[in-house]
Amino acid sequence: MSKAGTENGTSAAAGTMETVAKARDLHQSGKLQVVEFLLGKEHYAVDLFDVREVVEYTSITQLPNTPSYMKGIIDLRGEITTIVDLKERLNIVEKSSQPVENSRIIVLDEKITKAKTGIMVDDVLAVSTFEKSDVDSTSASAGSDDAAILGIIKKKIKEKEQEGHELIIWIDIRHLLSDVGEG
Repeated sequence: MSKAGTENGTSAAAGTMETVAKARDLHQSGKLQVVEFLLGKEHYAVDLFDVREVVEYTSITQLPNTPSYMKGIIDLRGEITTIVDLKERLNIVEKSSQPVENSRIIVLDEKITKAKTGIMVDDVLAVSTFEKSDVDSTSASAGSDDAAILGIIKKKIKEKEQEGHELIIWIDIRHLLSDVGEG
């Protein structure tokens, strides 16, 4: 947001609402906005509208008698937030070469799980916009009853003067964490 907007009495919240309105317009025009992140060596993405913010790793207080993917809780600016280890939830056994302290927590919109929830990922890469035509939904649904994968995004990349594609697994975080807020 520009300094002039702040001096004219416009709040940061108004700037955020404007950004959200632009993002919704993009979404309706056949574009998709996602937050890209790493789990092990693979690239994943969740819908930008499901994300509230990204924060650095902080110490997590473990809770007894919870599923193994529930890492525990953190105090995020005075609000208790449940942390889910997305690698564990997706049964990804590959360990990161980075220490856990270098992970990031993607705090989700509270409407998704009905509780303050964050997902722990190895690293957050970018917020990206793709055309709906860049998403292959057919290969994602093949072979599993679990509808956690919405599609595979083909991201165009240039490497050594040649164009190629990087594949990003677009997951349905709402479906994946539908049981988190029920307790």
